[in-house]
Amino acid sequence: QVQLVESGGGLVQAGDSLRLSCVASGRTFSNHAMGWFRQAPGKEREFVATISWSSDFTDYADSVKGRFTISRNSAKNTVYLQMNSLKPEDTAVYSCAAGSGRFGTTIINEYVYWGQGTQVTVSS
Repeated sequence: QVQLVESGGGLVQAGDSLRLSCVASGRTFSNHAMGWFRQAPGKEREFVATISWSSDFTDYADSVKGRFTISRNSAKNTVYLQMNSLKPEDTAVYSCAAGSGRFGTTIINEYVYWGQGTQVTVSS
């Protein structure tokens, strides 16, 4: 059974940092792109960041560029999202996902496995 389990969310103040982790089990995703998405209440799920299988390509939503960093440790089947300078508008449920291919993508339909998500709440 394939599982993606996120952790590291919480309640923080504006300007603080959080590091999200996503551990995969049931199979290896070392040859797959990985991504982070988020969904705020009443809004659609949106792309946050993606990383290629080899970590040589990353891409970010404009709203998080310069503040968030995606990385991965394929030996641990884990992907991370370092979030700095958090803002109240970053409040959402953050989910990781495994892509169908090797290369990073912003397209949600190209992700085939999803975690349940972890709540991030940023107070002003």
